Amino acid sequence: MSSQRGILLVNLGSPDSPSVPDVRRYLNQFLMDPRVIDSPWIIRRLVVGLFILPTRPKRSAAAYASIWTPEGSPLIVISRKVEKLLRERVRMPLALGMSYGRPSIDAAVAELLGQGRGLTEILLIPMYPHYAMSTYETVVVAVEKTLAKMAPGVRLITKPPFYKDDDYIDALVASAESHLSAGYDHVLFSYHGLPERHLRKSDPTHSHCLASPDCCQVPSEAHKTCYRHQVYATTEAFTARAGIPREKHSIAFQSRLGRDPWLRPYTDETLKRLAASGVRRLVVLCPSFVADCLETLEEIGQEGKEEFLSHGGAEYVLVPCLNDHPRWIEVLANWCRA
Repeated sequence: MSSQRGILLVNLGSPDSPSVPDVRRYLNQFLMDPRVIDSPWIIRRLVVGLFILPTRPKRSAAAYASIWTPEGSPLIVISRKVEKLLRERVRMPLALGMSYGRPSIDAAVAELLGQGRGLTEILLIPMYPHYAMSTYETVVVAVEKTLAKMAPGVRLITKPPFYKDDDYIDALVASAESHLSAGYDHVLFSYHGLPERHLRKSDPTHSHCLASPDCCQVPSEAHKTCYRHQVYATTEAFTARAGIPREKHSIAFQSRLGRDPWLRPYTDETLKRLAASGVRRLVVLCPSFVADCLETLEEIGQEGKEEFLSHGGAEYVLVPCLNDHPRWIEVLANWCRA
């Protein structure tokens, strides 16, 4: 008997609105995930409840309000557009879920099962190019748990991290082409940051990641789950395809939280350094995100721009994420059909 496949797309999520109560609810769900703040439950509850939720929701709500659209959260609006465009190209059951907020993973799986009577397998596409326990791994584990209780007989097939997939890189370059062709002094690849301990926890060898300065260049089984190695690989593939000289690009990491060591160099410090070094026209890409969101539009698009310009830069160009770019939609459609 032939299998009937459904497609499940999952991204991070968003608050229902930029109001403080909605942002507090969202942050509580997000930060209490044991793969985001990877401490024992009681410590996590104390840190989130006593040190983060009393003050951060108000600041985050203001940030969300600055990027909110009449249609709603940019991440959700863009994801819905992608879903709609894929439905027009892929003739099989398809649903969209979010790790936090709505639509939830449970709701998305229920929708998918409702669309496809007799569904035998689900192709899960976590909308993250790179492996991280707080993003990719969280999605896979959550979907596995949902399927175990809702449809234990349905087979789950998970799309691996696509950080150096040729079609993904081609789509990424195509989305940035017009911004790069206008000229630049420097191209900055700003990736979401991670605590260093997350890399060590994800290392199956327990001895490779961050053990030496060149660990990402030394072949290892650890690279399959090493976020830093994978973002380096994305950057290398992109710059080779786009013809960007080595001396004209760099990598930095944004969105750090807390006092523990995070991946360096930090984006905010890098922006100031590049401006002070004489870079006039800077092009910035955020390849760890496939859809524009708070971290790209507000943190990099607003705060990052202000930092660069106030420290001597002249022109700051933020390349939009893949969003609903035609090349990206075609890549996703081909993955669904494969």
